Amino acid sequence: MTIHKDCFGTSALVWGVGGLLLWLLLAYVPYHYVSYTLSAIIIFMMAFVMFFFRVPKRNNVPGENIVTSVADGEVVVIEKVFEPEHLKCECMQVSVYMNFFNVHVNFWPISGEVTYYKYHPGKYMLAFLPKASELNEHTSVGIRNDHGEVFFKQLAGTFARRIVCYARPGDKGVKAEQCGIIKFGSRIDMYLPLDADIKVKLGENVRACETVIAELR
Repeated sequence: MTIHKDCFGTSALVWGVGGLLLWLLLAYVPYHYVSYTLSAIIIFMMAFVMFFFRVPKRNNVPGENIVTSVADGEVVVIEKVFEPEHLKCECMQVSVYMNFFNVHVNFWPISGEVTYYKYHPGKYMLAFLPKASELNEHTSVGIRNDHGEVFFKQLAGTFARRIVCYARPGDKGVKAEQCGIIKFGSRIDMYLPLDADIKVKLGENVRACETVIAELR
């Protein structure tokens, strides 16, 4: 397990401030029950930041028509919708909600050519709310291969203030390789062809790269 490269600065800041606070507490607070308790809380927060930005090793599920999850989390939406931004047609939406304890690194769901990318500034509503897909800060990404196109959004949540996305039109995405990260609570919306065979259920916990979301026909 490693720390995501785009989170080194945040991690260093938290550890620097935490280290300074620890020194001040232990050096200048004479009441041990206060200094030790606060120190334990600070150490926990410093360790949690490293845990939060972890990049785990994952196995790839073979198959060019196999769509794997972009993110870890819980499946909160499976429904037929009209996607107006890029696909401009009816499709199946599968949404995965990430909590604080999930891995927040995102991975390509299929291998193919990046067909679309756009960043949308917006609000920071709770990521599991339906309107968050339209109103929250998010990126939109399309990737296509010979079996079809997968369109997905990286949605910021209430505590997220930065989305990192490596997608650029014309680039090649490789399934199970990193395509970005969303910091501090978020959601992924995936849009799939109507005839895709959906393999997950509402409430199911999924793992990026290893859980099959759908099979393209």
